[in-house]
Amino acid sequence: MSISNITVFMPSVFTLIGIPGLESVQCWIGIPFCIMYLIAMIGNSLLLIIIMLEPSLHEPMYIFLGMLGVTDIALLTSVVTKMLGVFWFHMPEIYFDSCLLQMWLIHTFQGIESGILLAMALDRYVAICYPLRHAAIFTPHLISQIASAVTLRAAILVAPCLVLIKFRLQFYHKTVISHSYCEHMAIVKLAAGNIRVNKIYGLFMAFNIAVFDLSFITLSYVQIFITVFRLPQKEARLKAFNTCIAHICVFLQFYFLAFFSFFAHRFGSHIPTFIHILISSIYLLVPSFLNPLFYGAKTKQICMQMVKMFSL
Repeated sequence: MSISNITVFMPSVFTLIGIPGLESVQCWIGIPFCIMYLIAMIGNSLLLIIIMLEPSLHEPMYIFLGMLGVTDIALLTSVVTKMLGVFWFHMPEIYFDSCLLQMWLIHTFQGIESGILLAMALDRYVAICYPLRHAAIFTPHLISQIASAVTLRAAILVAPCLVLIKFRLQFYHKTVISHSYCEHMAIVKLAAGNIRVNKIYGLFMAFNIAVFDLSFITLSYVQIFITVFRLPQKEARLKAFNTCIAHICVFLQFYFLAFFSFFAHRFGSHIPTFIHILISSIYLLVPSFLNPLFYGAKTKQICMQMVKMFSL
């Protein structure tokens, strides 16, 4: 129900523009996005199949990698299907509640991915710094507890964003979202009321997850490097580093793109809008696309199993 010329009360439908300023070429932009999505789905699915079928890979590092693959598949599916609908099939409308659900899923899966990367760093820390105690510490019971804690933490921290939008922001200046998916700040900026609480909680949620996880990942690798450099043999140092290379590449590109997208979206007012949206979309696609490539190329056991699978 419209209550004035400039505000709408609880709109039932939002409209996703896609990439503002590039509407005429969105059909072409969708092609590399679709290719990355398909490669990510195939790559992560292959990783899951290999980890499930090969008993020697039923170790904490590979179990966490499997969790990362499941999260990537779920995250991409919740984003790319609607994104391609906007780009290719001119289906920009999305129900208000569906938009909030997509927002919750996206940010929850991002939080889960960050938590899994932290768990993988702690696993490498124990494996390299306390190798004799690794099996006793990272038991199947602990791994299941970590998976539950990571999932609950992300879901619970993101849920207030959804509640604050649903019950606090009832009047909107616009119903057109200048984005290719339902992102928290993109929705909040449409509201006609005071959005300060929403912005503050969004910052709290992002920093609570990202800064906490990144701090402990950094501390873990500082301890790992100290331990590795103390090893007397060069071969032992190289072997220890090789077990960490793939994870280091994954978490560096994940957090670099995350912080770049976050700060560009909130503080880069001089950056063109289409650059913001492209960066945000790439941030969601690229980590899930690169993760199986990094682990497939840099992890010897997975590479061997993949070669064995395709040579049958």
